[in-house]
Amino acid sequence: MEEIRIGVYVCWCGTNIAKMVDVEKVSEEIASLPNVALSKTYKYMCSDPGQDLIVKDIKENKLNRIVVAACSPRIHELTFRKALENAGLNPYMFEMANIREQVSWVHLDRDAATKKAKSLLAAAINKVQFHEALEKRSVEIDSKTMIIGGGVAGISAALEIANSGRQVYLIEKSDKLGGHAKNIDLTFPYFQSAQQMLAMMIKSVENNEKIEVFFNSEVDEVFGYIGNFRSTINNRELEFGNVIVATGLKSIDPTNLGNYAYNRLPDVLTSVEFEKMLQKGEILTKEGKTPKNIAVIHCVGSRNEITHEYCSRNCCMTALKFSNQIKSTLPDTNVFELYSDMRAFGKGCEELYTKTSRQGVVFLMFDQKDEMPTVVKASKGSDCSMYVIMEERLSGESVEVPADLVVLMVGVEAQVDAKKRAHAGGISMCGNDFYIEKHPKLDPVATTTDGVYIVGGCQGPKDIPDSVSQAKAAAARVLATINQGKVFVEVTTAVVNEDQCCGCQTCVNVCPYTAISYNEEKNVSYVNEILCKGCGTCGSACPSGAIASKHFTDKQIMSQIEGLMEMYIAEEAL
Repeated sequence: MEEIRIGVYVCWCGTNIAKMVDVEKVSEEIASLPNVALSKTYKYMCSDPGQDLIVKDIKENKLNRIVVAACSPRIHELTFRKALENAGLNPYMFEMANIREQVSWVHLDRDAATKKAKSLLAAAINKVQFHEALEKRSVEIDSKTMIIGGGVAGISAALEIANSGRQVYLIEKSDKLGGHAKNIDLTFPYFQSAQQMLAMMIKSVENNEKIEVFFNSEVDEVFGYIGNFRSTINNRELEFGNVIVATGLKSIDPTNLGNYAYNRLPDVLTSVEFEKMLQKGEILTKEGKTPKNIAVIHCVGSRNEITHEYCSRNCCMTALKFSNQIKSTLPDTNVFELYSDMRAFGKGCEELYTKTSRQGVVFLMFDQKDEMPTVVKASKGSDCSMYVIMEERLSGESVEVPADLVVLMVGVEAQVDAKKRAHAGGISMCGNDFYIEKHPKLDPVATTTDGVYIVGGCQGPKDIPDSVSQAKAAAARVLATINQGKVFVEVTTAVVNEDQCCGCQTCVNVCPYTAISYNEEKNVSYVNEILCKGCGTCGSACPSGAIASKHFTDKQIMSQIEGLMEMYIAEEAL
């Protein structure tokens, strides 16, 4: 039997770890554990020199197991696995101990943090001794792509892929392409025509023979796995290798927010309705009169505990755009911007804020946690039809803002059927029902289901440039897999021991990836290893212990626990 020789590396992560953990002490004491052939520290193990150090040591010291104590495995586990491959060692003979997020970032006592780091590292060392070499597995990629949603993001992704000569199925639930953009007059901050931009994009779709559009259609279910998906649309079965979800979001209905008097006073409009008014080229009250005073109220349905606590991102800039359009059309009309915080981030946006403030627009600040602005009908004989009553934060005074037209800058929220779409595509959701990306920084358009990508508003509120950027990023990811012809899939998957399986189907019911099916003939469950992500849910739920996850067997986990407890007991005895 081959002698186990473990190389241990403790990362400083600059000062992220070293400030709270005595990395030198950890490395020195861990070196005495059984089967540890060498133990070192380095400032940045994830850097090229750090990886080169591992490769060099594996070759020179005949190491056959590697443990790195650093940040979260979600961030750099693949980095270190590739380093093992470069050294000729199976990448799964590697284990990572998280001593940054789980130790240095959550402790204030350096001695206690150092002890915990040693325990976690000892656990990883114990576990890696029982690792087995796993072989990579790949699947062929169908070159066709399904895109769900025909808004700006969906169209952008479709054109990017189709212009590379690949077939695209574009699914749109309405009878027109364009999404929310078809209701926009001008875009901020440069007042460019949204309709001209959209018309050009739609014409490109219509003229591209590689894009097949399905109008008035919805995706109820997507079956299969990366490279080999299928779905039935309008009684026609489509097969494709990747999915891009671009289902967008919807505007909030302010009817239930009684303080705004929406649907009670005729001249209280939402920003969506006012946008349509601008598209018609006129700004009039319901009675057809030119308004002398227009009040624009920000954050309606956003950044508030009653509705949604998140920022809808586009409202502030759209409100500033409205003020400029009003002043351009009706220079004598008084415009009041009632805001909580002015969020003018992005290229050209702060400049638009400055420009607007010089147009004679009056800015009044309210507090989201205090009394919200209230719209009331003006008494007879008043110079206006309504008043907006508010506590002005900067002056500290109660203010009555005159208004003949009130524009509510409504926020956005997830689509009503977001959960249904999430289930169909195997996508996770956040507490606000927006779709969750695989990693917010390192993988912002992918999901935990390989081959399924999310772009645009369905992932969270964003403007047109950000939606287009995400769409093109997802398209690039799709084209990369298509051009490779195959893609490597997860190998740390679940395995059923048919001799122990009792056929209770508990695993089938709990699997979040629908990767487990039941074989009635054999009365056992079986795992589709391409769909399986190795999350371990089935293994923990199985009453007969018939399911084990590769790389996380009972033996490996128990050894990890033993290693941690042995080090903890030894430290406490000192």
